[in-house]
Amino acid sequence: MAEKDFKSAKTQWRDVVLVCRKCSKKLDGGFGPDGDLTLKKALRKYLRLKKGKSGRKGELVVTGADCFDICPKGAVVAVNTAEPKKLLIVPAGADLFEVKTRLGLDDGRRLKAADPN
Repeated sequence: MAEKDFKSAKTQWRDVVLVCRKCSKKLDGGFGPDGDLTLKKALRKYLRLKKGKSGRKGELVVTGADCFDICPKGAVVAVNTAEPKKLLIVPAGADLFEVKTRLGLDDGRRLKAADPN
C-alpha cells in the first residue's frame, strides 16, 4: 500500500474554546439573557462571533467537544485550549463576562490583532 502525504489547513485561530456537548444537552439551556441558550451559543453571541468570522478565518472558535468525564449537576464544563490544564465548570445562569474572563479571553490578544495602531 502506498503511503499518502499528510495535508494541513491554515487557520487564524488564537483561542479555541471547547464546551462539553453532554453537559449542554443535559442542562438544556440556562445561559443568555433569557436563559434559553446553551453555553456555546450564548458565548458565540456575547463575543459577537458572526458567521463570516467563524470557521478557519476567525481568531476565536467556540465549539462543542465530547464529554470531559466530570459531569457536574446544573453546570457545563468548558476549556480554553490555550490553558488545557484548567477545566472551567460554569454554573447555569453564570455571567458571560465572568466566563469570558475565567477562560482567559479578555487579555487583549484579539483586540491587539484587530487594532492597526
